[in-house]
Amino acid sequence: MQRNLRMYGIGALLLCAQLLAAPARGQERSPAATRAAEVVALINSGDQAAARRYVDEVYSDSFKAFAPMERHLGVFSMMRAQTQGLRVERITEPGPGRADVLARSELTEQWFQFGFEVDTIPPHRINGFRIRPTAAPPERAPAVPATDEERARALEAYVRRIAAADAFSGVVLLAKNGRPLMSAAYGDANKEPRRANAMETAFNLASVNKMITAVAVAQLVEAGKLSFDDPLAKFLPGFPNPRAAQEIRIKHLLSHTSGLGSYLGAGISGSRAGTVDEMMRFATDTATAFAPGTRWRYSNTGFLVLGRVIEKVSGQSYFDYVRDHVYRPAGMTATEAHPKDRIPATAAIGYERGAAGYRSHVEALPFRGGPAGGGYATAGDLLRFAEALRTGKLVSPAMVRVLTTPKPELSSPEYGYGFTTDAPGRVGHSGGYEGTSNNVDIFLDSGYTAIVLSNYGTSARTISERMRTLVGARPAP
Repeated sequence: MQRNLRMYGIGALLLCAQLLAAPARGQERSPAATRAAEVVALINSGDQAAARRYVDEVYSDSFKAFAPMERHLGVFSMMRAQTQGLRVERITEPGPGRADVLARSELTEQWFQFGFEVDTIPPHRINGFRIRPTAAPPERAPAVPATDEERARALEAYVRRIAAADAFSGVVLLAKNGRPLMSAAYGDANKEPRRANAMETAFNLASVNKMITAVAVAQLVEAGKLSFDDPLAKFLPGFPNPRAAQEIRIKHLLSHTSGLGSYLGAGISGSRAGTVDEMMRFATDTATAFAPGTRWRYSNTGFLVLGRVIEKVSGQSYFDYVRDHVYRPAGMTATEAHPKDRIPATAAIGYERGAAGYRSHVEALPFRGGPAGGGYATAGDLLRFAEALRTGKLVSPAMVRVLTTPKPELSSPEYGYGFTTDAPGRVGHSGGYEGTSNNVDIFLDSGYTAIVLSNYGTSARTISERMRTLVGARPAP
């Protein structure tokens, strides 16, 4: 260990790791448990230089090659920003060279499960690890408030504490039956010149837009202009992969079971693609990874293609169609897909935090959001969208059930048509991109709607999970 202390120059950090991994009396500490505790201690330190040295010296060659160095370092910085430090509650060893860590954020009270794989022979290099949020142990779960007033107070105090630590910037809205119970804005919409977030601030939605695209398709189904079982080739006979166009049905595109991938990348970010047709030029990989309907794989290209189908069937551009048939009927007056050279001054700029401070996400954005995501909206507009769904303003109640029902017959047990359906009675969508982190939960049975829009990457999930707890809903096991 003394060699490691000199090598990394972080003796206090590794001493902390030793303490975290301390075995029960009479048990010998395993190398896997020690490595696991070292990684958690590095996250807590926030020391990027130490993390870089650790990756160079302790990760196996294959793990280092798995991703660029900046991506490895991003795991440490992201977890530090999201949690402001972790407390290890338990380390278990399910097998040789393996260690599982249950840890809790002291700031957000969110729980995480780490799983480590480590060489069983010296110097015990790390071959990989995973991190996922997990539910609190039943005896440590927060209590559910008895009244809506108590829920609102508890939520406001929770978010205020996280925002005060600069771990959240954005807006939060909890409503019941369309009436806001708690709504508040935190942090800056723009850091230079400084402008505070407000409830009227519009945020980049990322994939939250997929719900809007799905509703637009459902409207055309109800109008008799297409069917969920129609093949893609019926509308796009010139699709670059003719065989795929015959096999892929509209329902596969809506449920992420088409086998198509994602058109988003550096190419489109540097372009001026402002129409769906122009965006389609970047969907160059139209090979399907599997037979449609046999597996689930998230597909931005699939929803982009749906936007082109909407245009073919309706005779309008995608943007005009959703403006006329979704936004206006729902009363969404502040929702639009703004090109990035015309983002309104009232919109939030997204930020990612790195070793050098905050970096704006604007240059990383595609030129314009589209059917797969990237439009702008306020929290109030998204509440109006949720209420328009509930009251039949956009599609019939029967069609809402079709959209928000899981599709296990299509290998999509936790996703319907454009809506996440991973827990009973709760539907909606999340959205994430550089400097963007959002979530919309619509609780169909209880009438609650929970909306989080953030211009910090990764910060919405923590608050969304707390809102689910406060309204008495938990994720499906």
